[in-house]
Amino acid sequence: MRELDLDLDAFEGPFDLLLTLLLREELEPIEIDIAAIVLAFVERLAEREEIDLEACGEFLVLVSALLELKARLLFPDEAAELDALEPEAAAEELARRLGEYRRMKEAAVWLAERLAGERDRWFRLGPAPLAPQPERRLAPQDSNALAVALRALAVPPPAVSLSHMALRFPPVSQFLDRFRTLLSRRRRFDFESEVIGLSRVEQAVAFLALLELRKSGEIALSQAAPFAPIRIARVDDERITTWTARSA
Repeated sequence: MRELDLDLDAFEGPFDLLLTLLLREELEPIEIDIAAIVLAFVERLAEREEIDLEACGEFLVLVSALLELKARLLFPDEAAELDALEPEAAAEELARRLGEYRRMKEAAVWLAERLAGERDRWFRLGPAPLAPQPERRLAPQDSNALAVALRALAVPPPAVSLSHMALRFPPVSQFLDRFRTLLSRRRRFDFESEVIGLSRVEQAVAFLALLELRKSGEIALSQAAPFAPIRIARVDDERITTWTARSA
């Protein structure tokens, strides 16, 4: 502790002199950077080969006292509560803190003795070499069950059928003949009434046949409104006679 030299913004010199100035109230604790003091002490410890536990304990006590003084100045309300203690209560608080410090110092001495006594001992992670090894017992095995399982693995899996995924489209010519036959008997009909009961695929093919008839000019399409029934009308009798004869 006496060898600790500090170079702070508000102070430069040994640590003992800094404590003396603070106790004499010649230097304000608010102006002292306690974090810089801790860093200087840690650097001094790093230069040594061994850790001085007694010096570390003394330093912790002194730094905690400095932090308490600085906290009281930063928080005057809490300082007023501490100053309001009666002399007997203040003496009890001081005795309690001294007792805690004594216990910590005795614990540090005990840890140092244990460290010195265990310095030449080594330990290993894991069981000792002479530890009894537990015997591993397997569950009773059935060779027949194993053979059955292996045979099941050797059997090739059945072929997966994709027939249910195939889409079967009826020929467009089927609906062309159907609509032409219908138009030979009637001049007009509704598309929905003729495809009711059919599947969606068949309805789509029937609509394609309807577009083919419209493209060739054999029918006329009309719809009163969107999504309204589609009306199909025959264009003229001469064209119907022509394609009827040609189809025959």
